[in-house]
Amino acid sequence: MTQPAIDPGLTMLRHIVATLAYRGGKTVRDAPSSFATFRAGNTTRTPGEILAHIGDLLDWAAGQVEGRYEWHDAVPREWPLEVDRFFAALEALDRKLAEARTLEFPAGQIFQGAIADALTHVGQIALLRRMAGCPVRGENYFRAHIAIGRVGRDQAAPVREFE
Repeated sequence: MTQPAIDPGLTMLRHIVATLAYRGGKTVRDAPSSFATFRAGNTTRTPGEILAHIGDLLDWAAGQVEGRYEWHDAVPREWPLEVDRFFAALEALDRKLAEARTLEFPAGQIFQGAIADALTHVGQIALLRRMAGCPVRGENYFRAHIAIGRVGRDQAAPVREFE
């Protein structure tokens, strides 16, 4: 009896998750403690609230890999705890993708919902860092050493950064 072929969307999703880890890791690394509560306007989320939402998105995507469509809003915690949750959620999602042979929902839908939203929010955090006076250096991400499965805090050093 032969096993079903591995869904090619799994490999692409794992690369996207590694990209999210690289880019997100860069935006949260070395942020001052005051940054978590920075508010750009009366109706905007703080970076801490955004990072908690990213954790919710990653949990949602991990459930979708297994065929669950469940959303849970977490209460934002202290910045270091949310950073820990970010990397733990990335690792859990990547592990589920690595273990799966097929996806219960199409890869494109998992990407276009939770993962694309998480990438957008990483960009928001980067913008808020600049507004808060603690910017993240720009980078040529095409040259970045992003590797499938490297989704923790330990990311490759930037290859080409700029101001």
